[in-house]
Amino acid sequence: MTSENQVLYGRLDPMLAALEALTRCESPTEDLQACHDVVRLASDIATRVLGTPAEIREVEGRPVFWWGSAQPKIVLLAHLDTVWPKGSFSPVWEVQGDVLRGPGTFDMKAGFIQGLFALKGLDGDVALVATTDEETGSKSSRALIASLSKGAQAVLVLEASLDGKVKTGRKGTAMYQISVHGRAAHAGLEPEKGINATVEIAYIIKELAQLENSEFGTTVVPTLLRSGTTTNTVPDLAVLDIDVRSFSTSELLRIDFAVKSITSQHTDARIEISGGLNRPPLETSSTLELYERAEKVAQRIGMSPLGHASVGGASDGNFAAASGAPVLDGLGAVGGGAHASNEWVSIKTMKERSALLHALVKDLLND
Repeated sequence: MTSENQVLYGRLDPMLAALEALTRCESPTEDLQACHDVVRLASDIATRVLGTPAEIREVEGRPVFWWGSAQPKIVLLAHLDTVWPKGSFSPVWEVQGDVLRGPGTFDMKAGFIQGLFALKGLDGDVALVATTDEETGSKSSRALIASLSKGAQAVLVLEASLDGKVKTGRKGTAMYQISVHGRAAHAGLEPEKGINATVEIAYIIKELAQLENSEFGTTVVPTLLRSGTTTNTVPDLAVLDIDVRSFSTSELLRIDFAVKSITSQHTDARIEISGGLNRPPLETSSTLELYERAEKVAQRIGMSPLGHASVGGASDGNFAAASGAPVLDGLGAVGGGAHASNEWVSIKTMKERSALLHALVKDLLND
């Protein structure tokens, strides 16, 4: 497809044109001004698509997009922040046949646009709510999500699908940072006078590996490690970040206790441990009823079976389920490459997925 045809295609297709505008408005979580900009743009797009602008709320200093009922029974849950710093994904927008690429298209601006168009012609207690801090743990928005979910009949999460499958299970997460304070000394002249923080953190890494449990998909992954100052100095500080995930709440609690009980090998080394549980698991007990309903709706409108899967990544659907709401996740884009340089979305699936969401919401509103 030539560049000229790409522009024409975008102008002729309202859904694709809206997604292009939203994608070009880059919105990394850490850039608060960029997040304000993308929410204002999303409200403008809502005005063009639905006839009325969204309400833009401030929740703990961060903007939240809110269109629809103030007390919705059906919540369409999304986020507009991305992991990509401005200018780090190039080109910002590209269409090649059925594939479109851009920062945050798959995760999850396409899902947001599909949700927005799905609301056309619907009346009832439904709202589309999009936050701007999901990619960094939803610290500011989790209380809002919990409050929304407690009174909801259903929370439909517009995160990306897994090869078209919806997501009926997600691991819960915990994040920790362990700092080991040793004592510096000359590595050649008198290393015995030092306390080597790198060696201490190595013992801890070996201890962490013993905590994993494949039965529940429990992973304990050392990620970022920083240690030492110069090549000829015994390191006096080592800092380790740890990513923990499991499908089981009891497993997360077990790991939490174990991590916070870690001690040093050297009696004079000092350990600091911070962090803890972040998102609870999204368990199938919260999702399967809605999944079965979605399959019936898909069949009724002539779609192929959706299928479902449990995945390691967490989302705001985890918070919604923990608040007691029935949840169905992965109702967003079909594509791939979340957080990767090849992030992409299938254009031909966008209208079909939006139509599914429209039909599912309409079905739920009829209860």
